[in-house]
Amino acid sequence: MSFKRSDRVADLIRAEISDILLKQVGDPRTRNVTVTGVKVTDDLRLSKVFFVSMGEDVSSDEAQEGLERASGFLRRELGKRLKLRYVPALTFIFDKSFDYGDKIERLIADLHK
Repeated sequence: MSFKRSDRVADLIRAEISDILLKQVGDPRTRNVTVTGVKVTDDLRLSKVFFVSMGEDVSSDEAQEGLERASGFLRRELGKRLKLRYVPALTFIFDKSFDYGDKIERLIADLHK
């Protein structure tokens, strides 16, 4: 089974951004952010980073603002860690699928009662 290079790079970017956020970014707005996925264009120039904010102390807008503020640092660190000619531009998008999944789970739990 073969995979596209952009998919493999997306998985590497997701893992590295998660590690950088956990260990090196000190912004309190990004403390409870979990990267759920990354989509990279075929030419490896642009990437969409999907995230959720696990916690009630920071809204998704504040978390997104913190991530966008740290995007330059994240790109620089990705450049050091990944051996790519070009580090893709990072666009951060709040992942609404977790909220939808939670809503479905609550509805199913209500049906069982």
